[in-house]
Amino acid sequence: MVAKEKKEQGGNPERPDGVPSESEGRDKNEMEMSRIYEDSIAHFEEGQIVKGKIIHLTPKEVVVDIGYKSEGIISMDEFRSAKDIKVGDEIDVLLESKENEDGIVVLSKEKVERARGWDRIVKGFKEGDAIEGKILKKVRGGFMVDVGIEAFLPASQAVFRESEATQQLLEFKILKINKIRKNVVLSRKAALFGKREEEKKKLFSSIEKGMRIKGVVKNITDFGAFIDVGGGIIGLLHIADMSWGRVNHPSEIVAVGDEIEVVILDFKKDEMRISLGIRQKTKDPWEDVETKYPVGNKITGKVVNIAPYGAFVELEKGIEGLVHISEFSWTKKYGSPNELLAIGDRVPIMVLDIKKEARKISLGIKQLEQDPWQGIEDRFKVGDKIKGKVRHITDYGAFVQLEEGIDGLVHVSDLSWTKKIAHPGDILKKGDKAETVILSVDGLNRRIALGVKQLLPDPWDDIQAKYASGTVIKGKIVKITNFGMFVEMEKDLEGLLHISEAGLGPDQNLEEKFKVGDELEVKILRVDGVQKKIALSIKA
Repeated sequence: MVAKEKKEQGGNPERPDGVPSESEGRDKNEMEMSRIYEDSIAHFEEGQIVKGKIIHLTPKEVVVDIGYKSEGIISMDEFRSAKDIKVGDEIDVLLESKENEDGIVVLSKEKVERARGWDRIVKGFKEGDAIEGKILKKVRGGFMVDVGIEAFLPASQAVFRESEATQQLLEFKILKINKIRKNVVLSRKAALFGKREEEKKKLFSSIEKGMRIKGVVKNITDFGAFIDVGGGIIGLLHIADMSWGRVNHPSEIVAVGDEIEVVILDFKKDEMRISLGIRQKTKDPWEDVETKYPVGNKITGKVVNIAPYGAFVELEKGIEGLVHISEFSWTKKYGSPNELLAIGDRVPIMVLDIKKEARKISLGIKQLEQDPWQGIEDRFKVGDKIKGKVRHITDYGAFVQLEEGIDGLVHVSDLSWTKKIAHPGDILKKGDKAETVILSVDGLNRRIALGVKQLLPDPWDDIQAKYASGTVIKGKIVKITNFGMFVEMEKDLEGLLHISEAGLGPDQNLEEKFKVGDELEVKILRVDGVQKKIALSIKA
């Protein structure tokens, strides 16, 4: 009875004291542990985020203990770098599957981060906002960027240097957030543009004309250089503002990459344009030019440029004057400045005129010598007979050299009293010695008029007496023109027989009826002693 009661009370029938046997205790412990284990894993659900501890690392996988009946596996690809993790680290993971087909617990760290990152994006940002991120990898059509989640950066919006791609963080602008697909599109270009615009506005609000700032030469053209003065602002340094002196090309003053100090000459905030200068850092050499180079002063300068009309001579850096070709010599006529000067020549000159406002100085070379025209009216008197060398012949006359640097002109009308001269070369030849009479002297305008016919008395008084109107004479045709014929009455004396006085029929012309050399009888209509003309007629 006692044993039965004890058995009914759960005791060991073989032990009168009711104490369980060793095997019975072991079974109970296993059952209790199983119950506790089952209770501990019962709360694990697929899709749940749980904490885990890294217990082992392999080249391709990370083994994590989450307190489940078996350890979980995470691909090493889900970690940024194996260097960033170690055994013992605690991490949050997503339980993707309690047991896959291989009986392994599948975990994901990346999906936890993506979910939290997406939640951060949706709650903390909107389209158009700036966000920081790091370039992860290049993909088709662009790049993937880590901004808490992997966001897409199109290649057309990826304005950055290769060196920047390795930096920790870059700033981007969010172009689009697609909540359905849970993706984000970024732009580096828009972020830089916005940043530059802010920097430009900030810089333009702090600058003023005359301020000196530093910049870097970004580009050089024929007309100047473009300078980066910061804040995304590129200013123009025009070639005219590089130096007070002559600059043939901007590369003579600056080179790409140079850091230089410039002066702000002008700027337009609305157009984000700025004009810069270097020469303005020093005093304008033209300020006291009239004091340094008074008119009449004799100085020496350097020829820096030659033009068809003269030579530019540098007096000092920034100050140049022009020696016009007409100021080269009193006596010699130069066809080109190169006949006398070359670039680099040191030449003595005289200051003739200064126009400070126009920044022009007129210089002369011939003024360093005595002007041969000075006192000309004392040396040459009207009526004097003088011999000279025929130096030059033109259609209208011949230039005769009276002395070095002094020429007089014999006009074609002053070669003969009576003969019609078609060209001065018919009477005078270049190089001939010619005797002339001085008709006029104009020292102010540097002109002397000469005559050859004046060596003889005017014969027209005698001609008027000899050839009275109505007299009939014989003559020879010496020239036929479209308006009439010239008839030689005696040596070096001609009269004009106008076509209207030739007695032509209605259908006749002079060449059909007459020829040069024909002798004919003509009547004298009139003799003009003032105009030196004789009118003849056949018809009369």
